[in-house]
Amino acid sequence: MSVVLNFKSHLSDLFAQALREVAPEHADTVILIERPKQASHGDYACNLAMQLARPLRKSPRDIANALIAALPQSEAVAKVEIAGAGFINVFIATAAKQRAVHGVLAAGAGYGHVHTGQGRKVGVEFVSANPTGPLHVGHGRGAAVGDCLCNVLHAAGWNVTREFYYNDAGAQIDNLTLSVQLRCKGVTPDDPSWPESGYRGDYIMDVARSYMAKETVEADDQHITGKGDVNDAEAIRHFAVAYLRREQDLDLRAFQVEFDVFSLESALYTEGKVEATVQKLIASGHTYEQDAALWLRTTDFGDDKDRVMRKSDGGYTYFVPDVAYHLEKWKRGFVRVINEQGSDHHSTITRVRAGLQALDAGIPQGWPDYVLHQMVTVLKNGEEVKISKRAGSYVTLRDLIDEVGCDATRYFLAARSPDSQLVFDIDLAKSQSNDNPVYYIQYAHARIHAVLAQWGGDRQSLHHADVSPLSSDYETQLLQKMIDLPEVIERSAEELAPHLIAFYLKDLAADFHSYYNASRFLVDDEQVKLARLALIEALAQVLKNGLALLGVSAPEQM
Repeated sequence: MSVVLNFKSHLSDLFAQALREVAPEHADTVILIERPKQASHGDYACNLAMQLARPLRKSPRDIANALIAALPQSEAVAKVEIAGAGFINVFIATAAKQRAVHGVLAAGAGYGHVHTGQGRKVGVEFVSANPTGPLHVGHGRGAAVGDCLCNVLHAAGWNVTREFYYNDAGAQIDNLTLSVQLRCKGVTPDDPSWPESGYRGDYIMDVARSYMAKETVEADDQHITGKGDVNDAEAIRHFAVAYLRREQDLDLRAFQVEFDVFSLESALYTEGKVEATVQKLIASGHTYEQDAALWLRTTDFGDDKDRVMRKSDGGYTYFVPDVAYHLEKWKRGFVRVINEQGSDHHSTITRVRAGLQALDAGIPQGWPDYVLHQMVTVLKNGEEVKISKRAGSYVTLRDLIDEVGCDATRYFLAARSPDSQLVFDIDLAKSQSNDNPVYYIQYAHARIHAVLAQWGGDRQSLHHADVSPLSSDYETQLLQKMIDLPEVIERSAEELAPHLIAFYLKDLAADFHSYYNASRFLVDDEQVKLARLALIEALAQVLKNGLALLGVSAPEQM
């Protein structure tokens, strides 16, 4: 019997062949294979007969019978039944599920990967924090969600580029420059002359001290040495931006997040890309002058009102460089672009998309995609933590990493749907208990390795173990859960929902812990012992693969 690792995909192929025989004129019909809610309805269900009833003008049950008759033979399929009005329920052969153990062990780190992306280019922009201070927990959530999303998309077969966009121009950078300059002159935030919009964190003093000491900063493509001149605002600006870009990069490395591309907002202006984009929009006929300002008729593309592009003072509004930036992404060949940002960016989505449509550059409607995350509240000892001494007004990402470690920080920030508000409980994240989900999952992996170490045999021999004894309810449940990983990855990539991986791992760990508590592994019966050891060896691989998607380690000892 051949090993099937993705039953959903396998069944899709079988039904596609049957469809070409039964209704060749409808061969392009999308085939949906789903898991029934009740186990008695089989392992998978297909509603293809229901979809074809109207175009074929036949009863769904008649079509279902024809499809079943045309289904190619497969050793993976035990039986096929028609239910209700015409649903087709498929029961997978027990031996096929058992042999998935061998498939997982053979695939190793590649198990679970699917090919829905087909190697197409996708650009994922995330974090993209203004270089005005340390990364806060909101940036951390964006980093965790964005990086995990990249991992999932890669596992789904996409060619992924990770990108960080620096807003190194505008009013916030002006405020940063003035704040550092004042610190260089000896003025502190306690001074009455300190501007209300100035930055007050201790890190501003660190920047000023380094600038005055004429230290050299290297950040991405930047190599800047402080001049020590308190009156050279431009030199202070370049140094401060480079310094904080380096600090943010160090925070992200501690968080095990790396980027392929760094893009600067200022470069869009210096390279003339903003002006060129504005001229293209004017030429498109979708702009007009009013009240000494240039407007984009975004209502032509679904916005509730038109938007100002160029203000009466000659400056551009913030969405204009975003349009220029995304036009560059399109030119770089990205079939898909995904922006992971805070929920406060919601208002920019419609106008950026409208600007791209107005360019008439062949960009699809609804491009780019957005994943927006909600706020994070940090609790310690049951009370909300709001500030960090270093940042002055918020909790930093580094605070969390130093407090609970990288693994727990990444898991907690990525483990809930981005559109839901998140409470990060530091005490829970540090606890070594079953209530702590990351500990619970990692403990399952470590428990398996403890059993295998106690056995002490040749693990390679488990790749060929007879797995037919795996027939208990616990084992059947674990086999099915293990088989589900490719489908979970595919769905997570489709829905841009990396938290589904966290849900899956927690359920898998719970099933394993139940199995562990109810079973013995090092039994006298050699055949049963090797079958169970092969199963948990495969489960350890699945846990490790899933944790890797979240950027979380899989310790062998705890």
